[in-house]
Amino acid sequence: MTVDEIKTVLIIGSGTMGQQIGFTCALHGYSVMVYDLSNELLDNAEKMIERLSRGFVNSGRVTAEEAAAALARMKYSAIAEEAAAEADIVSESVPEDPELKGRVFGQFNKLCPEHTIFTTNTSSLLPSMFAEATGRPEKLVALHFHDVRITNVVDVMPHPGTSDETFEVVRDFAHRIGQAPIVLKREHNGYVFNYMLMEWTNSALRLASKNVASVEDIDRAWMGVLHVPMGPFAIMDSVGLGTVWTVADYWAKRTDNPGAKANADFVKQYVDRGDLGQKTGRGFYDYPGPAYSKPGFLSGKDE
Repeated sequence: MTVDEIKTVLIIGSGTMGQQIGFTCALHGYSVMVYDLSNELLDNAEKMIERLSRGFVNSGRVTAEEAAAALARMKYSAIAEEAAAEADIVSESVPEDPELKGRVFGQFNKLCPEHTIFTTNTSSLLPSMFAEATGRPEKLVALHFHDVRITNVVDVMPHPGTSDETFEVVRDFAHRIGQAPIVLKREHNGYVFNYMLMEWTNSALRLASKNVASVEDIDRAWMGVLHVPMGPFAIMDSVGLGTVWTVADYWAKRTDNPGAKANADFVKQYVDRGDLGQKTGRGFYDYPGPAYSKPGFLSGKDE
C-alpha cells in the first residue's frame, strides 16, 4: 500500500472531529464515506459539515466552488458493510474507551479490504491499548487532529507493532491533506500538545474542585497574565465536556488517584445536566456570547 493508492477515506464516528476530518480529506480531493450508527446522526453531521464548509468559504480559506466540490465527494451510510467496502484508509473518532475502539475496529477489520489502513484520532489513549483487537495491529497508527478550523497540526504516533510501511504512508497522507505532522518516535499519552494541555486543564480542575477559586477567576488569571483570549475552562467547553469527563474518568479509575477522581466528579455534574460546552450552548459558560468574551470579564465588572 502506498499513499498514491489511497482514494477513499472512511470516517467512523460522525461527531465534531469526524466531521472536520472528513471535510478536510474531501477538500483535498479524496472520496469520503462517513459512517455512524443511525441516519439521524448522519443527517445532523451532514448539516454540520455544510455549516463548516460555509465557515471555510466566509473566512476566505476556500472558494464556494471548492467547498461545493468537497461536499459532493462526501457520502454517508449507517450500514457498516456499505461504508467499509471501498475504504483505503480509516479515521476513527468514537468515544475515548479502549474496549469500544477495539470492538469497532474489530468489526471493520472483517468488512474492510485487506489493504485498508486503520488510524485512530484518540486524544488521550494509546493505540497499543486496542491494537490487537483491531485484527490488523501492523496497520494501525494514531493520526490525531486538532480543530481544523484553527490549525493544521496533526500527530502521527505508531505503537510498537505498527509497520514502518504503515507509519510512512500515514505520515505522507497527512501531508497530502494539507496537514503538518508532528512525528512521535514512540507512544506517549496525549501526544505532544495534548499532554501539555491535559496537565494544564487538570491543574485548573484541581483548583476548582478544591474550591480554591471560581471557574471564572481561574480563567481570568490565565487570560490576564498571558494576554490570551481563553482560559482552561473556556478551552474545555470548546473541546466538549463529554470528552473531558470521559478522559478524566478513565484516568481516575486507572490510577485510583483521589485528586483525579475529584476532577472527574467536578466535570460530571455538568455532563449529568447535559451541559456539554459550546455544542449544547452551555458548559462552564453560556453560548453564544460567553462571559469570557465580553469587555468587562477580566476586571470582573460584568458580574
